[in-house]
Amino acid sequence: MLVRSLRRRESTRAVLLTRKSGRRELVVLLGGGVRGAVTAESPGAVRIAAKPPVAPPAPGPELTARELGVLGLVAQGRSNRQIGEHLDLSALTVKSHLARISRKVGTGDRAEMVAYAIRNELLA
Repeated sequence: MLVRSLRRRESTRAVLLTRKSGRRELVVLLGGGVRGAVTAESPGAVRIAAKPPVAPPAPGPELTARELGVLGLVAQGRSNRQIGEHLDLSALTVKSHLARISRKVGTGDRAEMVAYAIRNELLA
């Protein structure tokens, strides 16, 4: 029941304290989203099980500070001309930056570039 509740809420930050749980129950709980569990089966006996840390995602392409600035302005819905005026660049230079970002992240769509930046927490 706890596992179903965690899945419905998409919670991954639960810790479970229990008086008695066997290895099988701990494995089910950890697999269902509980981050850690502590159990005391008899006085003086405490077992701790922790879900192994998830490896960080593979590093993506490195974007320069200028590319991140351009991408941030794209996320605000600005046109190439507006971005150029804001950064004191020509619209053609902005287009060049966007082409370079596009090659690095593997998409030519402005919305997908912004989605990539949001997913990878590149925009403040």
